[in-house]
Amino acid sequence: MLLAPSADLVPNTLAYENQPLVKATGFREYDARWLFGPDINLLGVEALGMGLGTLIQQMGQKRIVVGHDFRSYSLSIKQALTLGLIQAGCEVLDIGLALSPIAYFAQFDLDAPCVAMVTASHNENGWTGVKMGAQRPLTFGPDEMGRLKEIVLGGGWELRPGGSLTHVSGVAERYVADVAAGVSLKRPLKVVCACGNGTAGAFAAEALRKMGVAVVYEMDCDLDWTFPRYNPNPEDQEMLHEMAAAVRQYGADCALGFDGDGDRCGVVDDEGEEIFADKIGLMLARDLSVLHKDATFVVDVKSTGLYATDEVLAANGAKTVYWKTGHSYIKRKTAELKALAGFEKSGHFFFNDPIGRGYDDGLVAAAAILAMLDRNPDKKLSDLKKALPIAYTSLTMSPHCPDEEKYGVVDKIVAEYEALRAEGGTILERKIADLITVNGVRVALEDGSWVLVRASSNKPEIVVVVESTSSADDMRALFHKEVKPRLGKHPQVGGYNQEI
Repeated sequence: MLLAPSADLVPNTLAYENQPLVKATGFREYDARWLFGPDINLLGVEALGMGLGTLIQQMGQKRIVVGHDFRSYSLSIKQALTLGLIQAGCEVLDIGLALSPIAYFAQFDLDAPCVAMVTASHNENGWTGVKMGAQRPLTFGPDEMGRLKEIVLGGGWELRPGGSLTHVSGVAERYVADVAAGVSLKRPLKVVCACGNGTAGAFAAEALRKMGVAVVYEMDCDLDWTFPRYNPNPEDQEMLHEMAAAVRQYGADCALGFDGDGDRCGVVDDEGEEIFADKIGLMLARDLSVLHKDATFVVDVKSTGLYATDEVLAANGAKTVYWKTGHSYIKRKTAELKALAGFEKSGHFFFNDPIGRGYDDGLVAAAAILAMLDRNPDKKLSDLKKALPIAYTSLTMSPHCPDEEKYGVVDKIVAEYEALRAEGGTILERKIADLITVNGVRVALEDGSWVLVRASSNKPEIVVVVESTSSADDMRALFHKEVKPRLGKHPQVGGYNQEI
C-alpha cells in the first residue's frame, strides 16, 4: 500500500521513484493543477485516484468517466489516476482522448454520475490537472476539493474490491453529432476555426461543418503538444490577434477559437475585432431573452456592468445575477437558479435546457452564436456588437503572486477599498457606489465604471479587470493610476502577463 504523499521529494532520486509526491498547492478551489514532475509524480497521481475514488464512494457513487487531453504526458497521468480509482473500487469508463465537454457529455451518454478529466486546459506545457465531478452536470466546488485534499494528503483512502476498467469507443463521435444536431442554419456563414494546436483541433472543425457553416480556414488545428505558436487560450492577445488576421484574410463572418480542452470559446467578428466573452454573452442574452421571456442569466464578477443596465434585457423581463468567477461556481449558480444561461468573461458559457445540458462547452457556445446570427440574417456579428451600449473593458491582466500569498494580498486590497468607501474617498474623482465582495472585490463607481481585483483560482496570480463607461483612455487610467499602483505597494505582487 502506498505511503501518504510527501511534499518535498525531488525528481531523479530513489525516494521519488518509490513514494508519492503531491504538493498541497495543487488542490485549487474547484479543480486540481500541478506542474508534473516537481509538484506531483505518477505515484502521487495514483494516490489522487485512490483519494478521489474514496470520496465518490463516500458520496454513494462508483461509476466514473475518465478522459485526457493532448499533452505528451496526459495519457500516463490518466492511467495512473485510473489505477488509483480501480483500487478504490470504482467502475472506470475510459473514453480516450477527449475535450472536457466530451467527458461531461459522456456522463449522460454512458449514464455515469462521476467524471475525472485529465487536463491542464490552456496552461503552459508542464502543467497537468484534473477536473472532477460527482453530480452531473456540476463539477467539484471548495467543499469537495477540501475533502479530497484532506483524504489524499492524509493517506486516508479506503481500498475496496470490485474495481474495473472499460475502454469505451464512439463517445467523441456521438458528442460531435449531438452538438451539431441542435443547429439548423439557413444562412450561409464562413468561419475561421482556431484551436492553437490543442485538443479541440481533433473535433472542432468537423463539428462546425456539421452545423452547416463553411470552415474557410482551420487555423492551428493540427494536434501538436509543443504548442509551437502560442498556448491555446482564446482569452490571450496572441491567439486573438491571429484569429483577427485570419478573418480579414479569408473574408470570414467570424472566427471561433477554442482553448486547450475545448470548454471555452473566443470570438472575433467580421471586421476582425475581438469580442470578449462577456460582451458575446450580453449579445446572446439579448437575443435569447426575446425567445425566453423573464429569463435569468448568471455572469461572473469580471464581466461588463452592462448586464445590469441594458434596456433590451429589462424590456424582456430578464434578470442578471453577478457571481464568483470560476467555471464550477458559475455552473453551480446557473443550475441552482435554473437560469437559461451563465457567462464567464474567460469564455466559459453554460446553457441549460433547451440549449444545453448545463456544463461549459465551447462548441455549444459556438452553436449558440451561429444560431443567433441565423436568427438575424440582415445583421453581421459586428452590427450586433455595435448595437450594445458602449463600455470600454480591459483584457484580463494577471500579475504573478505565489499561491500561499495571493489570498492574503487580495484580502488586504478588499479592506483598503472598504476603508476608502467608508471615509468617502474617491477613485479618479468618482465616488464608490458599490462593493461586490463575493470573489475578491469589484469596486463600482458612480458613473458605472468599475475595477476588479481577485485571486486566480488555478494559477499563482492575481486577476485584474477594469471597465470605463467613458473612454479607452479612462479605462487605461483606472488601471495605471489606480489598480496597478495599489497592488504595487504589496511586495508579493510581481510582473503582469499582459497590460493595457
